[in-house]
Amino acid sequence: MEIFNPHSNIDFLRLRTISITISIILVIVSIGAIMTRGLNYGLDFTGGVLVEAEYKNPVEIGDVRAALAAAGHEDAQVVPVGGTHNVSIRLQAKEEASAAAPGTAAPVSGTSQGDRITAEVLKALQAKRDDVTVKPADFVGPQVGAELKSDGVVAVIFVIIGIMIYIGIRFEWRFAVAAIASEFHDTLITVGFYALTQREFDITVLASVLAVVGYSINDKVVVFDRVRELFRSSRKAEPVEVLNRAINSTLSRTIITALFTAITMVALYFFGGPVVHGFALTMIIGIVIGTLSSIFFASPILLRLGVSKKDLMPVARDDSALARRP
Repeated sequence: MEIFNPHSNIDFLRLRTISITISIILVIVSIGAIMTRGLNYGLDFTGGVLVEAEYKNPVEIGDVRAALAAAGHEDAQVVPVGGTHNVSIRLQAKEEASAAAPGTAAPVSGTSQGDRITAEVLKALQAKRDDVTVKPADFVGPQVGAELKSDGVVAVIFVIIGIMIYIGIRFEWRFAVAAIASEFHDTLITVGFYALTQREFDITVLASVLAVVGYSINDKVVVFDRVRELFRSSRKAEPVEVLNRAINSTLSRTIITALFTAITMVALYFFGGPVVHGFALTMIIGIVIGTLSSIFFASPILLRLGVSKKDLMPVARDDSALARRP
């Protein structure tokens, strides 16, 4: 199945200055958003208690916040869930329970804290309205949340380092630099989207970021392999011509793969339920950014690094010393 003629000659690299400039601007904006606004970390990373409340009649978010504030939970984060009848309430985790009865030991387990806070939330909400019920709370301790956050950062770094080593061995150091630059580009823009929109960044989003890294490098490897093949088979072709031919010859494969993967993720987003919304949305963004960067960022970077035919030719063995042996 071909969408584009593999023998077409679209001059993608003619736009390399514009595409690199746009990419750099997007990366700078993403870094700025991450540093200034930060990420809206989910319960997995911050630690805390998540309680879902359901009302029989529509409820205003402000009324829920007021009811919780009156009970001493001024820092509660309240967001609507799927309409005007359900709300999600997130409370910061504490190292120890602070509401133990006199003469009794404070509950320290996650289950005990979750049950206690669920009861507190229900009591606070029912003080204002009695048509509310709550589901059992999900609890993540603050230490566990901090460990998940640091482990997630380490995982992303190790994945990128592993990719750099693989590309450096499989191809050549210029390819490794171009691949890593584009991986940072794709990852930063994807994460920057979450910083700009303040959508919740939880463990499923982190998993999808790692998936985006793997998906993105797969596209680059396909193009890079074609570049190497064309360099070795072409006698006098210029690097610009070889890179353009490589992009054109793999364009159908790139677009078809991205299109069908994106369709799957769109279906997952709309029909998979709110639990997988973050994963699906991150994958959709990553697919779009990764596909565009394979064409308009990785190849221009490779060209600017000065890739040439001699870099990819097998090293000829020097047998002159052996020939002079008696």
